[in-house]
Amino acid sequence: MLSLSKLKGLLSLNTAQAGKLYTSQIITRQFAEKTFDKILIANRGEIACRVMGTCRDMGIKTVAIYSDADSQSLHTLMGDEKVNVGPALASDSYLNMDAIFRAIDQTGAQAVHPGYGFLSENQQFAEELANRGVEFIGPKQHAIDVMGDKLASKRTALKANVNIIPGFDGIVKDADEAVSLAKEIGYPVMLKASAGGGGKGMRVAWNDEETRQGFLLAQEEAKSAVKDDRLLIEKFIDKPRHIEIQVLADQHGNTVYLNERECSIQRRNQKVIEEAPSTFLDPETRRAMGKQAVMLAKAVDYCSAGTVEFLVDSQKKFYFLEMNTRLQVEHPITECTTGVDIVKEMIRVAAGLPLAYSQADIGINGWAVEARVYAEDPEKFLPSTGYLSTYIEPVDKTKGFENVRIDTGIFEGSTISMYYDPMISKLITHGPTRQDALNSLAEALDHYTIRGVNHNIPLLRDIITQPKFVQGDITTKFIEEIYPNGFKGRSLTEIERKQLLAAACYMHVERENIAYSLVTSDCDDYEHVNINADRELVVKLEDAIERVKVHSTATGLKLCIRNDILTIDTDWNLGGPLMVANIDGNKVAVQFEKRNGQLLHLRHSGNKYSVLVLDSLQADLYTHIPKKSDIHVAHLVTAPMPGVVKTVNFAVGDEVEEGSTLMILEAMKMQMPLLAPMSGKIKAVSVKENDSVMDEDLLLEFELSQ
Repeated sequence: MLSLSKLKGLLSLNTAQAGKLYTSQIITRQFAEKTFDKILIANRGEIACRVMGTCRDMGIKTVAIYSDADSQSLHTLMGDEKVNVGPALASDSYLNMDAIFRAIDQTGAQAVHPGYGFLSENQQFAEELANRGVEFIGPKQHAIDVMGDKLASKRTALKANVNIIPGFDGIVKDADEAVSLAKEIGYPVMLKASAGGGGKGMRVAWNDEETRQGFLLAQEEAKSAVKDDRLLIEKFIDKPRHIEIQVLADQHGNTVYLNERECSIQRRNQKVIEEAPSTFLDPETRRAMGKQAVMLAKAVDYCSAGTVEFLVDSQKKFYFLEMNTRLQVEHPITECTTGVDIVKEMIRVAAGLPLAYSQADIGINGWAVEARVYAEDPEKFLPSTGYLSTYIEPVDKTKGFENVRIDTGIFEGSTISMYYDPMISKLITHGPTRQDALNSLAEALDHYTIRGVNHNIPLLRDIITQPKFVQGDITTKFIEEIYPNGFKGRSLTEIERKQLLAAACYMHVERENIAYSLVTSDCDDYEHVNINADRELVVKLEDAIERVKVHSTATGLKLCIRNDILTIDTDWNLGGPLMVANIDGNKVAVQFEKRNGQLLHLRHSGNKYSVLVLDSLQADLYTHIPKKSDIHVAHLVTAPMPGVVKTVNFAVGDEVEEGSTLMILEAMKMQMPLLAPMSGKIKAVSVKENDSVMDEDLLLEFELSQ
């Protein structure tokens, strides 16, 4: 259990992270204006903490709403007041408008900030708040209504002379019509939810069969995520970039654009890494995109923060994609490069104040990159749940992290549940140049220590060092092109391999020396040996075995690996989660996860490695240990992630062809079809529709052929 003093420290730390931008990233704020006395944050997690941070800076009291699952979450603890709005399921709590209205009445909140997701783009919610005399910190209902409907927004964009993507001007009735329209438009096509967003209810189809299947899956996802299963179809632009323009508008007719954000690094249509500015845009294209974004905002009398998303082709032709009428997840990188606190401006605008900036005030200061850190398997992209046993953020300025910002809604001891988005945090770095920002991001990722759940730091770390990414040669297909068979982990360079060997040897020697000292400290008759004597270790990393000669020095070790001499100096303490070492003049971070006997489980550049370190005698004995045999389990279908069973398509005794959809599993608003790994007869089905399952639970079993 967290002590009260430690919890207060965590709250202070995370408030600063969530609501504060470092001096190098934003101008000094002056909050003398009168806006609101109390704001209710109709959200949870990192975005609720982020908004609360600015509210505190502005002297505004905050009300946190929380579900039963979030009673001890950071945003709940940060609120000046807190109100429970229902059970864990979002539909019963964070989407429960009646419960939120009761919370407003109970606390006397004058305004509501919806964050992103949940009710942030719900026109009915904004309208009911207006009827109650409560300010919605966002655009007016008309803008939400028009821009929230992809068909209406496309027609509005066309009318406002904004470039649009060729497609069908209407709602697709069924899968047959989808196939017919796809043939007319020409493959590939994009099927997407009319009222969707965040990648939910979107499918790309390259042929008739994919169109038919994609229609059904996209419709089901859209219905589950936003309770609206209407779908659109349009031309899918091959090799596109996803570049968006941030706009701000007030109630006095002023509208500005805050330049662009490059959001092309995506998986399953959800952003993974964003940066500002884009390496691709020239000043002329930036101005043209900004002008069209402002034109669209003015066409719907927009006021507040909004984001106009474009697809940009290789010739810098850009096409309107959609407008998000809310605060965007990736807004921090714009704040870093423009010096504008977007949340503050949203609050000011809702209070009837004019924008504090004109277009002439908006420049580009350096470069910022954001990495979305998710609790998920980086190889399968499946969410991970669990208790955060260790959580250490790389934000200590004394250790060189002065240009790092982390927006998060968790702390050590938090639980990542199956009910909500698996985001752990947004890690943002800012520097004078793109390479400076990327270098800072790489170092921060190496130091970011998370235990208890799987996370995607290995993938993030690998992406930002890929040659194409470093060159800025990216599209929305980057991840599937760079990792066509999925991300399988980082391949160590020869230098990295030796660095990891050196770190493992140091950890082994440190443990052996301390163990010897403890055993002999009270034993006068114990046979003393020189613990600093030279020794030879046998080290197995991946499939290679190395013999390493080790010599102790005053500050570390000198090692000989295949005739190459390395030195390692570090102040690492035995069992510490992070070793920061100087290895041959290079600063190297290696994370220590656990030890099983002589087997060390380490992380280097985000990736997991198991390193076996033995002395000569142990190495000889190790060769005689029998190896475990693999058990044949191909006939068993297990859950690839925690979730809820939405459909079960087969029963016991049914004959199934390989590749058939056995069932559909849903978790965190994402639906995954589970395909038959083989052809055969179903022997047992262990679940039914609406059952909750955990990772690796048995779902279905095939009969084994004799």
